[in-house]
Amino acid sequence: METALIILTDGLVYASWLFLISAGLTLIYGVLRILNLAHGSLYALGAYAAASVVLLYFDRGLWPLGSYLALLGAALVVGAVAGPLIERGLLRWIYGRDPVYQLLATYALFLILEDLMKLVWGVNPYYAYKPYGLLGIVQLGGIPYPGYSFLLLGVALLAGGSLYFFIRSTRIGRLVVAMIHDPEISAAMGVNVPRVSLLTFTLGAVLAALGGAFTAPMISVVPGLSVEVIVLAFAVVVIGGLGSLEGSAVGALLVGLVRSLMVHRIPALELFAIYLVMAMVLLLRPHGLFGMEEARRV
Repeated sequence: METALIILTDGLVYASWLFLISAGLTLIYGVLRILNLAHGSLYALGAYAAASVVLLYFDRGLWPLGSYLALLGAALVVGAVAGPLIERGLLRWIYGRDPVYQLLATYALFLILEDLMKLVWGVNPYYAYKPYGLLGIVQLGGIPYPGYSFLLLGVALLAGGSLYFFIRSTRIGRLVVAMIHDPEISAAMGVNVPRVSLLTFTLGAVLAALGGAFTAPMISVVPGLSVEVIVLAFAVVVIGGLGSLEGSAVGALLVGLVRSLMVHRIPALELFAIYLVMAMVLLLRPHGLFGMEEARRV
């Protein structure tokens, strides 16, 4: 029972991290129809910014628990600045273009951002570990577990709940849903498509940066973070279905639990199990668990 409880907890914590990094990616695709290969770079930007802010925060001797607000603030600033710059500066010029051009453009952006981060922060690791230890240890069935992991779970639940409320219960959210279903009809009915596109990409950038910011205290922030993140994020959204937020949540939960089971039972198959799940889902449902086949336009 203790092992099962730890496997379940590990799976939920990992799933919360996966949801944070994949929700923005699937939201951007659902509205803009762009597979953003630079999404992992937005995550890394959030991690670097949060690490820098936290180190500066503790150097000033400020209230320790306030560092969590510093993490949140760093993520919001990164998303609010990088999102509009990327969307207005690059993506608006490639809407509706062949997907190959979109992939090449976002991949070029990924390479540029990788070098930019090395230029700003260098290649040495950043250790912003102090917020990780502030919440102490929680006993799960007699087994110690870091309290910070539950904070990450809470952040994911809050982000997912807020996003669901925004999409389902606000006027702008309903405009986003309309654009997901048919951007051309939405534009014909008077929806300000450029504004909704800008808002959507910025929101997706904030979610990516949020995942990076709250992961920073758990890891060493080094160059190369983006690659692992974008691969896992694509696996989750493919399992759940491109453009489906519910699919991202279910896909993250499925991958998190399977990965946790493998880590505790067959560690050598940890990564293989994730892609095995993706392959099995695609064999049964080529468009993902919640994905819908799009009508062909002529």
